[in-house]
Amino acid sequence: MKKLVLLSLIVNVVVLVPVTCGLLSNAVWVQQAYGPFTAARGILLSVYGAILLVPIWQLAARDPKVVASLLLVQVIYKVTTPFTVGDIRNPVVISNLVIAALHALTISTIWSAGGTGTRSGQS
Repeated sequence: MKKLVLLSLIVNVVVLVPVTCGLLSNAVWVQQAYGPFTAARGILLSVYGAILLVPIWQLAARDPKVVASLLLVQVIYKVTTPFTVGDIRNPVVISNLVIAALHALTISTIWSAGGTGTRSGQS
């Protein structure tokens, strides 16, 4: 598997484990970053949980086409967060944009390799 594909998967897991744990435990930093618990935050926890499970599965399955689909969804929602939040200085927005840049680069390598994640078609 291409190193960028592996890196994007690992970044998703490394970022989302503490975020989902923080959301589950209603940690102080979560309240500061995401506000008090609301139904919307519960929905966000569900979305983040799903986004966490797919990379864990993909670390074993290693299908770049599935990885590209997940990353594309993430790039779209992460790039739109400055507009939906209304503040580019928000720490969640900033981290979203940095991760979106990594994932966009990973997607471009997958697509340039014809969806295989490698130039020769082998992982």
